[in-house]
Amino acid sequence: MSHDKYVSLNGDLYRYVVAHSCPPDPLLSDLIRETEEQVGGLSIMQIAPDQGAFMTMLARISGARRAIEVGTFTGYSAICIARGLGEDGSLLACDVSEEWTDIARKYWQRAGLSGRIELRLGPALDTLRALPAEPVFDLAFIDADKSAYPHYYEEILVRTVGGGLILLDNVFWMGTVADPSYEDAEVRLIRDLNDRIAADERVDSVMLPLSDGLTLVRKR
Repeated sequence: MSHDKYVSLNGDLYRYVVAHSCPPDPLLSDLIRETEEQVGGLSIMQIAPDQGAFMTMLARISGARRAIEVGTFTGYSAICIARGLGEDGSLLACDVSEEWTDIARKYWQRAGLSGRIELRLGPALDTLRALPAEPVFDLAFIDADKSAYPHYYEEILVRTVGGGLILLDNVFWMGTVADPSYEDAEVRLIRDLNDRIAADERVDSVMLPLSDGLTLVRKR
């Protein structure tokens, strides 16, 4: 019996989705524009507006208070997460680029979130492994170098509370994960990690067709 039930998200339908989701406010719109101006084609690394709205809502409905993200870029995702955290919530943001996160800091200040976001510059694996191996985080977002995704996942899972949530971005890898003609190292790595998470008895997971694919993991 076939369980296929889907609608291909073409350009018109995607624009319809964005138009019927919480739109970026003026601050986020300014951040989108400045990111495009400052980093050019690399601005594709910024999360999509509908994904940002989803992440804010997820943080709110989950009651998350302590969050971590690996891969901050120019700060859009950090704003979306921090806005959704509970009272006295905090976000630990990990990145290697001072140039990109200088933009982020400016917008965090404009958003009134500087006191809720702590930025740690340096290799994220070093940052993670320097943290106590205790479950303290309610929510995590992984959106950095794909070669280290499996390591980020394991380090963060140890430090996530029971019932806590982990989001992994780009799990479609621009659609190539489902195309057997693509066999480069990054595609294989993402496929392998997707398979591992789907079979991981420590978690419940669902892969969402949001932006470039977003896996939502709940630690059991």
